[in-house]
This record gives sequence, C-alpha cells and structure tokens, in this order.
Amino acid sequence: QVQLVESGGGLVQAGRSLRLSCAVSGSIVSINEMGWYRQAPGKQRELVAVITNDGSTNYADSVKGRFTISRDNAKRTEYLQMNNLKPDDTAVYYCNAQIRRAVWNGYNTYWGQGTQVTVSS
Repeated sequence: QVQLVESGGGLVQAGRSLRLSCAVSGSIVSINEMGWYRQAPGKQRELVAVITNDGSTNYADSVKGRFTISRDNAKRTEYLQMNNLKPDDTAVYYCNAQIRRAVWNGYNTYWGQGTQVTVSS
C-alpha cells in the first residue's frame, strides 16, 4: 500500500520559517511529478508548488521568492521550505505525488494526510 506521510507543520510567528517533508512509503516503481497544495478555512484547495522528476519547478504567485520546493529521489521525499511566512499562509498543507506502482501500470496521484500550518501576526 502506498502512503505519503507528511511532517513539519506547526504554529509560527509571521516572518519565521518552516520546512515540510513528505515521504513516500510502499512498493513503487517510479515517481513522476510531486507537489504541495494548501487549503485555508472556507477556501478551495490551491496549488502551492510542483516539481518534476528532472527538477523543474513551478510556484503560485503568492509564494514565489519565499517558498522552495525540492525532492530527494533516493529518499522518495519532497520538501517545502517556507520562509518569511505570512498570516495568509495559514492553511492545511497537502503533498501529492504521481506514482507508478508496477511497470505495467500508469501513474496515479496519491495524497498525504495534510499538516496544519498556522502563522500568527
């Protein structure tokens, strides 16, 4: 069974930093694109950042210059370094990954359980 396990959320003051991690467990063949999304209370889930398996990245305009997405393919883990956090960044953060479980399968998208990030002013 494939699982994405997140860690690193918490409560911080505005201007501080947090680093989120998301590790893939289970039997898999390969991982394609990985990403981070967030959902604030009363709002729809939105894209924060994505990274391809060759390291290309894309960010939401609201986090450009403050957040950095990265991945360690050997550890099957992705990260989200969040600097200069703002109260508007408060949300539940979800990781996802496109994963192939067998060579005869295509890629399916899996999601983490979510981790709360709260930024106080």
